[in-house]
Amino acid sequence: MTTVRRCAAALVATAVLCVALAPAAVAGGDVPTAPGASPSADPDPDPAPVEPSPAEPAPVVIPPGLYGEKDPTYDGVWRQSLAMMGQFAASVRPANQAVAWLKGQQCANGAFPAYRPDPATPCDAKTMVDSNATAAAVQALSTLGEQRPAMDRAIAWLRSVQNKDGGWSYTPGTPSDANSTSLVIGALTAVGVRPTSVRSPEGKNAYDALVGLSIPCTTESGADAGAFAYQPDTSGKLSANDDATAAAVLAGVGKRLVSGPVKAGPAPECVPAGDLSPERAARNGAAYLASVLAATGHLDQPPMPGADDSAPLPDIGNTAEAVLALTATGYGDQANRALEWLKQNSGAWAQENGPAAYAQLILAAHATDTDPRNFGGIDLVERLNATGPAPKAVAVPASPAVAAKAGVDDGGRAMLWLIVMGLVVAGYIGFRINVRGKTARP
Repeated sequence: MTTVRRCAAALVATAVLCVALAPAAVAGGDVPTAPGASPSADPDPDPAPVEPSPAEPAPVVIPPGLYGEKDPTYDGVWRQSLAMMGQFAASVRPANQAVAWLKGQQCANGAFPAYRPDPATPCDAKTMVDSNATAAAVQALSTLGEQRPAMDRAIAWLRSVQNKDGGWSYTPGTPSDANSTSLVIGALTAVGVRPTSVRSPEGKNAYDALVGLSIPCTTESGADAGAFAYQPDTSGKLSANDDATAAAVLAGVGKRLVSGPVKAGPAPECVPAGDLSPERAARNGAAYLASVLAATGHLDQPPMPGADDSAPLPDIGNTAEAVLALTATGYGDQANRALEWLKQNSGAWAQENGPAAYAQLILAAHATDTDPRNFGGIDLVERLNATGPAPKAVAVPASPAVAAKAGVDDGGRAMLWLIVMGLVVAGYIGFRINVRGKTARP
């Protein structure tokens, strides 16, 4: 997820730079003349320089139904999809307006762009569709029910842009990457399609591509052992990428972004294997994440080119993804310290980054069975809901802390409910038998 955000930031910076370097021009190329002057009159050869007035940026217009207040050009569908998944994980039903906005972004061929301002205008060859937005939208729509037609069209498009190695890239036609391939695996899983059944003409599936981006567990791999690379570099070398690793660990065991907790087992180990299975590669990746988190309790942002890397900045988004990945694969004990670190350090970050950030924290809370309405003293659900149209009113489930205090867990509540319903049904049957008996008497 962080990789996508950095790409968007780079595109924004490039666009700003291009605007700044664009020369001014006079429409039509004619030299304007003063009123009453002859068109052939020579203008002042040394006119006083005129300082151009700085152009004020056009105000960002947020379409109705969209979450967040920032320019949606590069992340509209992405943040909408994450917001809706976060609400689902918190037992909240998105507003109809929010659902309609997301579905309105879909092109006729099934793909989703990052954002298109006028959904009434059909998509064409210039519409920048991508696999990440499409896969995220499928995962979001799968939480709503009765969205099969839109999801089937999106899956059909994803099938049509699968790479020869079985994976996917952010932009169709470019080499596969771990993040995009993992997101598509989650989308396929969400609609009930086995990722191994979706093959390229060369017979490769998504796991073939994903395993190919896993760094072997050998002494030669050093600290990167078990991690996943985003893509190979120009020489074919694989380098650890925390964002890609968190995504691949989740996908390697067939999970999607909305994943509940799994009973914690022994700490993960990086195990060498000649024939690496997707699950083994995922668990090796979990061992890498656990080892990195053990040092500080959080992941760090990679240094920017030319920047001083002596004091790396914490990467809150990737830390939340690592907590989700570790817990959903049965290594929750290795994520406890990072979870507590998130509770203490993520509030300001989420407020600055908006709905997608709140959703990431909610998904991490959901995976760890943590109350998202009291995440380090912050109600993540309330803050997420406030970034868009008001969701439908639904019953708020009791938090795990409240349930524990009452001495009743989810299984206990379910059993109690079944007992009550059984007594009601038994009473009704007894009543009917009694009435029939009285009626049959002479």
